[in-house]
Amino acid sequence: MSAPRPSQWLLAGLSAVALAAVAKEARAEEPDLIPSEEYLPEESDEADGYAPSDALRPIEVEVRGLKHPPSVSSLTRAEVRQLPGAFGDPFRAIEILPGVTPIVSGLPFFYVRGAPPGNVGYFLDGVRVPYLFHAAAGPSVVHPAIVERVDLYAGGYPARFGRYAGAVVVAEATEPRSDWHGEAVLRIVDAGALVEGGTEDGRFTALAGGRYSYTAGLFSLISPEITLDYRDYQARVAYDVTPRDRVSLFAFGAYDFLSQTTNEIETVLFGSEFYRVDGRYDARLPGGGKLRAAVTFGYDQTRVADGRNTRDVSVASRVELSQPLGDDLTLRAGLDVQQDLYSAAPRPYVDPDDPGNEAYDSLFPPRNDAAAGFWADVEWRMHPRVLVTPGVRADMFFSNGASAMSADPRLAVVVQAHERVRLLHALGMAHQTPSFIVPVPGLAVASLQGGLQRSLQASAGVEVDLPLSITATATAFDAVFLNMTDSIGVRPPGDDATQIPRSTGGSKGFELYLRRSLASRLGGFIAYTFSRTTRAIDGYKFPAAFDRSHVFHSAVSVDMTRGWRGGLRFSVYSGAPQLSAPAGLPDLYRPSAPERDPPFYRLDFRVEKKWRFGPTGWVSVVLEMVNATLNLETLNGNEVGPVTIPSFGVEGGF
Repeated sequence: MSAPRPSQWLLAGLSAVALAAVAKEARAEEPDLIPSEEYLPEESDEADGYAPSDALRPIEVEVRGLKHPPSVSSLTRAEVRQLPGAFGDPFRAIEILPGVTPIVSGLPFFYVRGAPPGNVGYFLDGVRVPYLFHAAAGPSVVHPAIVERVDLYAGGYPARFGRYAGAVVVAEATEPRSDWHGEAVLRIVDAGALVEGGTEDGRFTALAGGRYSYTAGLFSLISPEITLDYRDYQARVAYDVTPRDRVSLFAFGAYDFLSQTTNEIETVLFGSEFYRVDGRYDARLPGGGKLRAAVTFGYDQTRVADGRNTRDVSVASRVELSQPLGDDLTLRAGLDVQQDLYSAAPRPYVDPDDPGNEAYDSLFPPRNDAAAGFWADVEWRMHPRVLVTPGVRADMFFSNGASAMSADPRLAVVVQAHERVRLLHALGMAHQTPSFIVPVPGLAVASLQGGLQRSLQASAGVEVDLPLSITATATAFDAVFLNMTDSIGVRPPGDDATQIPRSTGGSKGFELYLRRSLASRLGGFIAYTFSRTTRAIDGYKFPAAFDRSHVFHSAVSVDMTRGWRGGLRFSVYSGAPQLSAPAGLPDLYRPSAPERDPPFYRLDFRVEKKWRFGPTGWVSVVLEMVNATLNLETLNGNEVGPVTIPSFGVEGGF
């Protein structure tokens, strides 16, 4: 493995110096948490004798002392807007968080504390979604304005989440607002907009948004043999039946299509779509409790190869309850049921006895899958400085006559060791059905074939509030994975996607995270992960195919006054191992100390000029670029890329 050049370490040092420079600012600087121009305080909704409850009224407050559970990293939309290389998409910012290891720089698939992409679950406002980004390194599948916050639970996540033996990414949608507001963006490759408003009394609100790409026409001029198209939509209506009861309907979906034409024959490289409709009832209970009951309908479809489609028609329901039982005790419990009807189109013009066809049919057979789960945990403040959250989750899985059951204990502990120091501990077990290489709509391997995957994850860390709103977190983690279906991690012979050998594995490491809100006048972060991820098959133990020992991200964002704001982001990570079986050894043999690809680094930038109109209107011109250094990346000895994404656009809102 070649060593990084001096220029790489210079850039890393400059990033550290930029973050340290924050400490030189005067303490009289504006607060970190300030209302953004898109979310100005609204006028009172109290009209015609009706007043929405405080829990449902959309307000913006600063809460000091409120901390997230252990093993979770959060990003607000206000911060993500200023993150270079994220294009304002909260989901795209996930890759900079500690514990996240990219497969290929710029692409939205990653390992999290050793868990492969297929073992990472995605939820939008409690609704399971198959993937987060459009094809060809496109934007996220939902408009950024509807996402309030994104949380990454890297391991040992709360009991209300389950059926993923890795990490969980949770996006919380914004609260419905009755004041009319909106925003739009026009970029080189696509255009998007979102608008929301409601009645004067605040009881009824409606939201509509979406994005449409005109890349098909653009590529027809630049590269006629390539066709790329994507679009998405979001719609939401909510009605406050009483000050304590609300009913709402949330619908969203996305479509992607990528093909290549050679000799007048079009080959679909990737085609997928998914749609969700979620109806819910929310209630405030006496004593500060909350109840939610919801039903979700879904349709997923993906073109896999040779004109074949895989589909999933799903229906799910969930009930969630949170009820304080006293000043120091809160009970949270719920149950959820999911049913999926999978089908796969037959392969046309093929010999039914062809081994490849038989492998495909056995991997994706038509079937009826179901899962039912119950979970409960208790937030117990056993001491003014100690918060303990024990929990448990139980799931039943069914698939074409087969069944399996899992019981997953969870435990989280937060100790306020000092006014500025917190000790964070998390421990948990999780189970999952066999998973595909990466999350793809409508594509799931034969459920329960070979049993459930299982993981045991533990972490211990310390979080310190430093002067000038800087927070530092250091975390050690350890994860054990059993009966895994991590194809890309073990690289089957010939990298055949139809082969999913079972493996065991583990991941150990250390994370360091220093941050100051990117929404402040001068903000930034440093995120570093040192880890080792291994796999074992038939007694052969080796590094996972995407084991990167060192992953480093840093960024700085500066308000240059007069509407100008700029930022830089620097990322560097060490190379992945080159896995191959030497001649004369079994195909699944992998060297325990293989050679590694050279390290990779990239520099992203963002420049924005903003003009304000009236009390709430604004227009911005944004220039942004991922991998401005145009660096190539090496994977298993082969160069990839450069994966470079430029963006120029106009944004506005009111």
